[in-house]
Amino acid sequence: MSGLLFTEAEWDFATLDRTFKAIEDIALNDLKLDVYPNQIEIISTEQMLDAYSSLGMPLMYNHWSFGKLFAREDTMYRAGYSALAYEIVINSSPCISYLLEENNMTMQALVMSHAAFGHNHFFKNNYLFRQWTNAEGILDYLSFAKHYIAVCEERYGREEVESILDAAHALMDQGVFRYRRPPKPSKERVLEKRRLRVAYEAEAYNDLWRTLPAGIEPPSAPLMPLDDEAFNGDSKLPEENLLYFIEKNAPGLKGWQREILRIVRNMAQYFYPQRQTKVMNEGCATFVHYTIMNMLFDRGLISEGSLLEFMHSHTSVVFQPEFSDPRYNGLNPYALGYAMMDDIRRIAENPTAEDRDWFPHLAGSGDWMGALKDAWANYRDESFIEQFLSPKLIRDFRLFALHDKASDGAYNVAAIHNEQGYRRVRSLLARQYDTGIADPNIQVTGADLKGDRTLFLEHKMHRGVPLHPATKEMVVAHIERLWGHEVVLEEVSE
Repeated sequence: MSGLLFTEAEWDFATLDRTFKAIEDIALNDLKLDVYPNQIEIISTEQMLDAYSSLGMPLMYNHWSFGKLFAREDTMYRAGYSALAYEIVINSSPCISYLLEENNMTMQALVMSHAAFGHNHFFKNNYLFRQWTNAEGILDYLSFAKHYIAVCEERYGREEVESILDAAHALMDQGVFRYRRPPKPSKERVLEKRRLRVAYEAEAYNDLWRTLPAGIEPPSAPLMPLDDEAFNGDSKLPEENLLYFIEKNAPGLKGWQREILRIVRNMAQYFYPQRQTKVMNEGCATFVHYTIMNMLFDRGLISEGSLLEFMHSHTSVVFQPEFSDPRYNGLNPYALGYAMMDDIRRIAENPTAEDRDWFPHLAGSGDWMGALKDAWANYRDESFIEQFLSPKLIRDFRLFALHDKASDGAYNVAAIHNEQGYRRVRSLLARQYDTGIADPNIQVTGADLKGDRTLFLEHKMHRGVPLHPATKEMVVAHIERLWGHEVVLEEVSE
């Protein structure tokens, strides 16, 4: 291909298509990325705000919290206190990338590289997404969930449905399997559910509805009571997934209420890998867009003006404010992720003696893309930082460790820039990305199913820090709403 892909800031669909194909050629043939089929959609500002409020999903059931989030984001945006993302990308097959219609053509090229190939490759290949999410089935499941909850609202009332959703949403972070795959029903159970569904559909069908005039829809059919299971007194305890345990064992929940808990639990599980890979996911996408945009320029496909505009945006994205800067809010995941990806390339191509000591298998190998693909596929933030954060980056980011003890009157410097200090800083920083530490460790330890049906929970305190009393009270209230009986939450040391 010769000549510039575009010369003006304004875009049209022919220019988008031409640029997408050039980006795709580099991504698939030069970088050898492995991606889901792409679906690019251009959306307006209001549609982007709507996507924000729906957790970035193209389909979502109704709940008041989404409207509240929309109102907040809309107010903040129109008042100039916040900006909109240039894109939103969905972990699905096809991988859906939403591009803001206000972007100019250089930004459209950047975000297609970032989302449609960077994020897309990471979603498809990282082991957490492969293990815990079903990209092929998520859109159909969202459609089912939206319709199911809408029909529940019609039949049982919006207040009753929102009461269940409120409690389930409050417990979403405690509604995931962290260490094991969710149990699958037996083949016999699946066949029995299929038989019941077919019988239900046959019973609900009424041939008279076909005589209605065009444009008039028949009323929604009654809901099939899905998985209205009896108590499971032999549940394996302790159980980390509170929503799963309540869904299967709560004495008073009806079938439709259990199905709503299952919907919320599945959504929580779908998003769980994203919480564990923020640095890696954004670092991968940022590194990919940086590489592709520079290759487009090297091949004469974008102008120097477009390259400079891209570099201005890119450096803003990977900017890391100083600790004393009012904008400082911890480590920027884009900055740390991109810096680590770029550093892996440097170590593979131009290692120092220090690099050879720290990364003997990577240093000087020349195969930087192979090393990055291996990292993108087999690590999460915690393990990636523990394995690949180099002394050079620790110096570049000026990282060191402080030890804080409540009884002491001053901080102690626990690690500096020496051999032992580098390892300690790397290990301590990696621990900060462990979601097991960030989320309270609350587990079901017992349930008196044959007596007064009291539910017993334990919160294993990290470093002896208990739950905030008001938070603990609200958590217990939500659990009692779903369980239907007394809940005892005890705090114990790890």
